[in-house]
Amino acid sequence: MAEQIKLTKNRDVPMDKVRNIGIIAHIDGGKTTTTERILFYTGKIHKIGSVDEGSTTTDSMVQEKERGITIQSACITTFWKDYRLNIIDTPGHVDFTAEVERSLRVLDGAIMIFDANAGVQAQSETVWRQADKYGVPRIAFVNKMDKIGASFQGTLDSITEKLHAPICPVVIPVGEEHDHIGVVDLMNMEMIVYDKDEEGLEFTRKPVTDEYKDKALKARALMVERIAGEDEVLMEKFLNDQEISIPELKATLRKATIDRKLFPVYCGAAWRNKGIHPILDGIVDYLPSPLDLPPIEGYDPETNDVITRKPIKTEPLSALLFKVQSDPHVGTLSYVRVYSGTLKAGTEVYNTTKQKSERIGRLLLMHADKREGLEEGFAGEIVACIGLKESTTGDTLCDANNIISLSPIQFAEPVISLSIEPATADDQEKMGAALNRLAVEDPTFRVTYNQETGQTIIAGMGELYLEIIVDRLKREFGVNVKTGSPQVAYRETISAKADGEGKYIHQSGGHGQYGHCKIHVEPKGRGEGYEFINGVKGGAIPANFIPAIEKGVKETLQKGIIAGFPATDIKVTVYDGTYHEVDSSEMAFKLAGNYAIKDAFAAAKPLILEPIMKFEVNTPSEFLGSVIGDLSSRRGQINGTEDSHGFTTIHAFVPLEAIGGYATVIRSLTQGRGSFYMEPCRYDPVPRDIQEKLTTKTNG
Repeated sequence: MAEQIKLTKNRDVPMDKVRNIGIIAHIDGGKTTTTERILFYTGKIHKIGSVDEGSTTTDSMVQEKERGITIQSACITTFWKDYRLNIIDTPGHVDFTAEVERSLRVLDGAIMIFDANAGVQAQSETVWRQADKYGVPRIAFVNKMDKIGASFQGTLDSITEKLHAPICPVVIPVGEEHDHIGVVDLMNMEMIVYDKDEEGLEFTRKPVTDEYKDKALKARALMVERIAGEDEVLMEKFLNDQEISIPELKATLRKATIDRKLFPVYCGAAWRNKGIHPILDGIVDYLPSPLDLPPIEGYDPETNDVITRKPIKTEPLSALLFKVQSDPHVGTLSYVRVYSGTLKAGTEVYNTTKQKSERIGRLLLMHADKREGLEEGFAGEIVACIGLKESTTGDTLCDANNIISLSPIQFAEPVISLSIEPATADDQEKMGAALNRLAVEDPTFRVTYNQETGQTIIAGMGELYLEIIVDRLKREFGVNVKTGSPQVAYRETISAKADGEGKYIHQSGGHGQYGHCKIHVEPKGRGEGYEFINGVKGGAIPANFIPAIEKGVKETLQKGIIAGFPATDIKVTVYDGTYHEVDSSEMAFKLAGNYAIKDAFAAAKPLILEPIMKFEVNTPSEFLGSVIGDLSSRRGQINGTEDSHGFTTIHAFVPLEAIGGYATVIRSLTQGRGSFYMEPCRYDPVPRDIQEKLTTKTNG
């Protein structure tokens, strides 16, 4: 790590001076570099670390240092002026998107970083949508203004066109590419030039020079118009050519930012130490404190009544556990956002999700991989707990006498799997325990055991993700493993309505077994999942046997019917059947449900679905034909291309099955100059020949 972390002297600042913010962006957008500068300029660290050298504060894992990427989100607290900033640096790689998802769920605001050369990229759109989902106010930072091909206006146009976001630039760059030396602060009409020292600690504030005056005046007029449009009083002043004061502009922009009606935009070059100070002021001026947001909403698990909690210490405790992490020094760390009340070390809390009481052993304030012991965690804070045994990601912790349940975190389904086996008998037991710990850490990581083949299967969000898991097994847990080839996570579904009947009758000495049901199946929309409905009338099947039928149906769908892949997007209705007063049992009806769903599935025109990836390839323009030809041969659907400074970005949808090992392919096609990015998009039916091959392979 670059430098010893300062611990926190005074955490208990007024709530209106607290900012819980995240740094989000496409991979390689400059999140960790920007975070490092924020920590340096706020005095948290005394030396700037480098991503390339593996010395940044927030990238503390061995794998992060080696690869120069962020894998796990890191929490750290710092101070700017008299404001407390609780920052989470998130990963950009789509394989680790769960880290972004759970961070945004508990944050109050975010800094969204864009590459000034590339504009809005694929993962930029994804994290923007994630922030929209959780209603997170944002300020934008157009980074890498010193890069060849950098364009502030081009990036603004890209944000407007692709994200349809109402942006409001509050600075403009002084120079672009090699000429970038600072920014013009449009609020104060000052030029901030980084000309005093390389680390950017000192800089010059001066009146806007004649060269930039016209451009700055036009940009300021546009800024004032956009801000005035959010307030009737200011709009009237604007239309009457009356002067609008800076405090009025800032107050209105703050409200519009918190309401997500405007997104202030900054620019700079984090790696060159330019443009960070205005962002720090922007965090304070425009991003919300916990008091600026509506009280957290939950519900009473018994009555389903809506309950709200204000972010103050005197309210009953309510907190959301959003991340679990294995720590080599202290065991399991459970990261918690405290929404109301106070969380105290050594006390019991109630886990509403698990319906169990848990004891908080110790409380820690995390500074990336450094820890500071606490006696209590206040409303508005993000703290880590030691000692929670049953609680996992997404669980609500609260006061046992004032129970509340907060909405959980929704995670994507894994798209790729790998068979894994211990290298030696000694590794067998260690592997099971290590995989269980990793599965608790990340809800997108799944571990299953295939009874037929005797294989352990691990599944996750991408090849890099599984590569990191295997590496962590060896380094952190001392488990040597052998792996098979990555397997695509296919799904089964149906394309037509159908009826099915299942009957299980077994007669032997004593009581027999009797179960009989009729079901109706119909397809649901993509991504809508499985639904079971009890449509039995007149007591044809007693109500106590319906759950057994559902269990039989569900277990069969999970195992797959035509090719051994989990089935989804199906609505199942049990509508009739018969029973025997003596011989009927739950086991008999479970088997009847099993037979009925198999019968109905076969008649409902079954399909196999495959994951389709949203694909973005960046290639030198002279290799465009070869790259597009290769994508077409992989069943790729080309959506369009964009040209920029001798490079072309290709947008496409490509089946995951067709792009294994693509990193090697793109390098060979483009003489090592091309790159690509992909993320899961949707599930589509596979072509008939592939379905036949998959079905034959499984059943043959």
